Order: sequence, then structure tokens, then C-alpha cells
Amino acid sequence: MKSEKAVVVFSGGQDSTTCLFWALEQFAEVAAVTFDYNQRHITEIECAKNIAKELGIEHYILDMSLLNQLAPNALTREDIEVKDGEGGGLPNTFVPGRNLLFMSFAGVLASQIGAKNIVTGVCETDFSGYPDCRDVFVKSLNVTLNLSMDQNFVIHTPLMWLNKAETWKLADNLGAFEFVREKTLTCYNGIIADGCGECPACKLRKKGLDDYLAERQGL
Repeated sequence: MKSEKAVVVFSGGQDSTTCLFWALEQFAEVAAVTFDYNQRHITEIECAKNIAKELGIEHYILDMSLLNQLAPNALTREDIEVKDGEGGGLPNTFVPGRNLLFMSFAGVLASQIGAKNIVTGVCETDFSGYPDCRDVFVKSLNVTLNLSMDQNFVIHTPLMWLNKAETWKLADNLGAFEFVREKTLTCYNGIIADGCGECPACKLRKKGLDDYLAERQGL
């Protein structure tokens, strides 16, 4: 893979930034693509821009505002409170079709810029019940993309079987621990780095961080 090009689906969050550093280790050339779907916080787009600029990464921002019109929920509407799923249901941060559309458009972009590899930070271990973060979905979509465009794309999911502590460990192994901790945006309330500490995304991130730091310190 060292001679190949990759496109990283990139939000500026912990997971996708870790994947960006992973891709930089794996591929000769890396581009990032960020999707603007009028998400809850424009800070997410700015954060992605800043990280790509700092790392010198070719960065594409694609307009996906149609998704906002189709899927009103806590990630697309500021007036909807973020809530976990009730009775085994999906949390209201699930945007139906988001990863399906993102990965499909990432494939179109990859075909235009000569990239055969697509990298995404989806994870089945800490996936909050999102069906489009499952390994079976990614494998199915990989086949569909290849058939639809007569290409031989490979979708890479370096975080698929990692929990959050292991994701922090991967970032550390890549020499990106402090970068990811200080410059990424995971918080549903739009606060960079450690975030608000109250939303589900912040709690998951902090628990993983605490677990990894305890492991690193031998506790």
C-alpha cells in the first residue's frame, strides 16, 4: 500500500483523525473528504479544515445539505436535545443513510483522483447501535461500490474492532496522542478537545481516555 493513494472520510473528530494519521503511515498519498450537511455545529467543518491544513493534506469539502433536509435529528437540528435510545432503540444522533451516502460519494471522489483506498473510522465495538457502522455493512458497500463503478476499491476500517481505549492507544502508537487529544472535535455540543464532558460522545471519549491512561501508567 505504500505506493498507493487513499481518501480518508474525515470529520475532524477523534476517530477520523486517528484514521488520518494511520493512513499517512500506510499510503504514499492521502487526501481527506469532509461532508457539509449543515450539521449541528459548523465548528466541525472548521476543525477538519484546520487539521488538514496543519498536516498538509489535500482536503475536499462536499455539500451534502440534502441529507439535512431528509433527516431531522439531534445532529442536524440545534433545537433537538441529544438523547440516548430508549428501550433498545437508536439514539437520536443517528442520521439515516449518512455513512451510506458519505462512503458512496467518497468512492466517486476516489475514482476521480485516482485513489483505490477509502479509509473510514466506523467502529462496531463502540458504535452506539448505529447500523451503518457495522462490519457487515462496510463489506457489503465495498462490493457495491466496486460493482457500481467497475473499480477495485478497498475500504479500510482500522478502528472496526477497537474500543475507545484501544483507539487512544493507536493514536499514541502513531505519535498523534496529544494532537488528537487537543485538536479534534468529538463533542455533540461543539467544544474542541475534552468537550463539554456531559454529552454521550464526550463520556465515551473520556472513559476510553481514562482507561488507556490507566493502562499506560500500569494501574
